[in-house]
Amino acid sequence: MQWYFVAVLLTVLTSSQGILTTLSQSNGKYKYDYATVPFLAEVFKLAVSSFFLWRECKKSPLPKMTTEWRTVIFYPIPSIIYLIHNNVQFATLTYVDTSTYQIMGNLKIVTTGILFRLFLGRKLSNLQWMAIVLLAVGTTTSQVRGCGEASCDSLFSAPIQGYMLGVLSACLSALAGIYTEFLMKKNNDSLYWQNIQLYTFGTIFNMARLALDDFRGGFENGPWWQRIFNGYTITTWMVVLNLGSTGLLVSWLMKHADNIVKVYSTSMAMLLTMIISIFLFNFKPTLQLFLGIIICMMSLHMYFAPSNMLVDMPVTVKPDEEREKLIEVSVDRRAHS
Repeated sequence: MQWYFVAVLLTVLTSSQGILTTLSQSNGKYKYDYATVPFLAEVFKLAVSSFFLWRECKKSPLPKMTTEWRTVIFYPIPSIIYLIHNNVQFATLTYVDTSTYQIMGNLKIVTTGILFRLFLGRKLSNLQWMAIVLLAVGTTTSQVRGCGEASCDSLFSAPIQGYMLGVLSACLSALAGIYTEFLMKKNNDSLYWQNIQLYTFGTIFNMARLALDDFRGGFENGPWWQRIFNGYTITTWMVVLNLGSTGLLVSWLMKHADNIVKVYSTSMAMLLTMIISIFLFNFKPTLQLFLGIIICMMSLHMYFAPSNMLVDMPVTVKPDEEREKLIEVSVDRRAHS
């Protein structure tokens, strides 16, 4: 399976995620406990990975599976990072408004490139660095509203704590992705075995979150396992399947491609969501949206296109051809003399 096919599929699924979530609402509210969606998505990913690992084990040779505790102990770390990241997100939103937070979230594009270089030792060319910065600029441009609106003024009026937390959130998001890629590529273990380890801890952490929410609410609505499917509709189940499928595709990209491909997929998905919203939710397109799409497409071409397509290289003359030309010139001069 080619990585670009998986990246395109991830873009489509990610773009439909927000749309499905919006459609799952009833009168602008969720009739189901939204915290149960990530939990069921983790269970779905765990079940799918277990099925494919079972199929691999029936073949010969058997897939490689490292079971040493020194290796397994690293797999809870991404879940812990995401848990901290989620709490930082809520803290950030207490200082900045939603539009400012959404724009600041594009910092994770640049921080992913920086951590990609520092922790994984992957060198990027100057053109690729320019492409990453352009991607961040393009996604930000598409999200900026008209400067006549009040939200434009609020972009730079938040307390300094809000900006610091926004930068921390971007760094944590990038760190979780980079660390996951490191885990997936550190050995030749089966992708499905690695997924099982990741999603087992993901399921445990999400279960702990549901239990904590019940404890904080004084078990007013009963324990979470008794109401886990309350309010679920076909659209809600589509949200669960979408979230789980995107997670499986991301893990495949972490194993066979890299974080930059994932960043481009999710960024393009955001633009695709805006375009689809024009037809589904009467979203009014803006000049900033079209400019952002153009910038992002330029960034995509700059990053993935071969260098000879981006820079006009001077025509090099082979030494033998140069020697023959010199001989021809000397012969001509002798003939004229």
